[in-house]
Amino acid sequence: MTDLNASTRRAFLQRLGHLGVAGTAAPWALNLAAMGEAAAFTATDYKALVCVFLYGGNDHGNTVIPCDSTGHAEYLSVRETLATPRASLDATALDGSGLPAGRQYALAPQLAPLKPLFDSRQLAIQLNVGPLVQPTTLAQYQARSVPLPPKLFSHNDQQSVWQSSGAEGAVKGWGGRLGDLALTSNGGNALFTCMSVTGNAVFLSGNQALAYQIGEGGAIAVKGVTDTKDGMYGAAACREALRTLVTQDRANLLEKELNRITGRSIASHATLAAALAGSEGQFDAALPDRVADRKRTLNQQLKMVARLIAARSALGLKRQVFLVSLGGFDNHDQLLERHPALLSQVGDALAGFQQALDVLGVAPQVTTFTASDFGRTMTSNGGGTDHGWGSHHFVLGGAVKGGFYGAPPTQLLNGPEDVGQGRLLPSTSVDQYAATLARWFGVTNSELPLVAPSIANFSQRDLGFLG
Repeated sequence: MTDLNASTRRAFLQRLGHLGVAGTAAPWALNLAAMGEAAAFTATDYKALVCVFLYGGNDHGNTVIPCDSTGHAEYLSVRETLATPRASLDATALDGSGLPAGRQYALAPQLAPLKPLFDSRQLAIQLNVGPLVQPTTLAQYQARSVPLPPKLFSHNDQQSVWQSSGAEGAVKGWGGRLGDLALTSNGGNALFTCMSVTGNAVFLSGNQALAYQIGEGGAIAVKGVTDTKDGMYGAAACREALRTLVTQDRANLLEKELNRITGRSIASHATLAAALAGSEGQFDAALPDRVADRKRTLNQQLKMVARLIAARSALGLKRQVFLVSLGGFDNHDQLLERHPALLSQVGDALAGFQQALDVLGVAPQVTTFTASDFGRTMTSNGGGTDHGWGSHHFVLGGAVKGGFYGAPPTQLLNGPEDVGQGRLLPSTSVDQYAATLARWFGVTNSELPLVAPSIANFSQRDLGFLG
């Protein structure tokens, strides 16, 4: 059997495993269709998805802001002292592509670096997206007459629902499920398919795909074994003795597996270190570590992603999924003091990352998107906003068809999307958002339920923001 046939067989068996997990979530006819296309995802080009997770629940109301006269007046009447003044939105006002006549939005002033990307149609804004099991009206929500996402308005649970379609405790995320489908395209270095520059998260965990964690400065070394200097106590012999101790085969199954994983970690460190060698500082101009003497963590994470993408050929990769993040968005108070600085980081980092991709010549091959625990209340609690549901999110890249997508929510309280205090009932589901990204990534229509489990409940599987 050739290597290609072996890879195809592995892909087929892997998909059968996924279909077994899908069980009753996927109709039998759909299972048969997926079996027929089980070896379809064999990539010949390179594509990457980059998830930028905003931990804490980003305040969408002060991120994408109505700026037409009627819309801003309604926004002001609900937000009161937390509202961004209309006069400060002129420089970031966006054209109404995709919006009903007379509607207009502006970016928060701190997101000004993103306006040129919107104007050049490389930035899409998905309005009012959030977790849903099926299309849901306000009356259905109030009557609890349809299935609802678990544990709404809870930080940990909604972070997990966004990333995995399940509450806290879920073990597989939709980024990892994409990685599962892409493993055979990445050959011998499939370990680097799903990569996190922000620690552990369920988003990148799959059935077979592992979330490889890398630091902002590079591959994380096993101390004493992968040090580039003389090794332990200045003696290379000590280093080699330790390497043997922690990697040699063992009779005990637990010891055997631990040493196998440790050996894999040591080997992967060497591979990554070699692939990244010489790229230090390559993207410092676009993504500086510090701005006005303040550390820019998101810049540093995205700079590492850019370096990894630059090393894609050396690593032999065709498909990758990345996760980066920024925290601090749980602004129950001091919203006006804290939120603008966070948005400034987001705007600078996303624009700088796109600049880095342009330098690499891969802008059409990399799509970056934002996610967060939830949106927030449109009403003020005095100094901030409380936990919400639906929110507005950004998708950017050379393959993006820029403009607005989704239905603009009503700004006034007690509107058709208001489940209380201006919390938005989403009009677009995370599954639809994920499915649109997955289709661009190369997932077939019949395999979408393996990535987005509830997508069969929605008639629209492609939101249209990617070409």
